[in-house]
Parts: sequence; C-alpha cells; structure tokens
Amino acid sequence: MKHESVSAIKPDGTLYPVQVNEAELREQLDPMSYKVLREAGTEPAFVGEYTDTETEGVYSCKVCSQELFRSETKFHSGCGWPSFYAPKDSDAVVLIEDRSFGMKRIEARCANCGSHLGHVFKGEGYKVPTDERWCINSVSLKLQPKN
Repeated sequence: MKHESVSAIKPDGTLYPVQVNEAELREQLDPMSYKVLREAGTEPAFVGEYTDTETEGVYSCKVCSQELFRSETKFHSGCGWPSFYAPKDSDAVVLIEDRSFGMKRIEARCANCGSHLGHVFKGEGYKVPTDERWCINSVSLKLQPKN
C-alpha cells in the first residue's frame, strides 16, 4: 500500500494557501526530496542532513519556507530522523490520520503548502515537555541558522 500523494486541499476542504506547480517543483527538487515532500515518502534513517545537528535556528518547509520548528524543541531520540517535541506554532502544521502500511499514525504536513514532513508519535516516554516525538524527514526542511 502506498501513501496518498499530497493534495492541494486540506482535510477540512479548504485550499492550502500556497498552491504548488508539481511539474516545476519536480524539476527543482532532487528525487528523494520530491518523493518525501509530495508523495509522502520517507528518507532512509540516519542519513538526513539534520538528524544529529545541534545548530541553533529555525527549520522551515523546503517547498514554501513556512517556519515549522525551532532548534529549542529539537532532541536526540535515536530514531534516525530529526525529532522535535513541538512545532513552532500549532497552526504551522496540519495533522492527518495515516492508515497506510497497516498502521495507524498521525502524519504532519506543512499548513502552508501541504508538503509531507513526517509523523507524530505520542506517549513513547521521551523526557520532553509534550511526550511527543515529531519525527521529521531532513529533506522536508531548510535550516536557517541563528545569526
């Protein structure tokens, strides 16, 4: 079973504020970035640019530059992907129930353009304020270092 491709329409029936020209975006992004961001794929574990970085700054959507996460909420989970315990703002992301591959998960998408970011897992016991792990693909993000 394959993930559902990213749609121009939010789960509530409204359009994402930024509408993406898929053909142009496919030419601009490398194949892995396109697969993750627009086809809801997953990059391989432990290879992402931001998996272990401790650089301070803001993580934005690679497609539309919407600010998504801050380095203050990033933590080392050991899962192989960048982990955050909360987004920058709750309205920066859209959460969607994901029942692909016989699992029940919560998918996180950019609220501005609908690009797939990763998944949210709750109750895993990490010592973080929200008890959530936002498991985000590095190729979904651009880090804007502080200063």
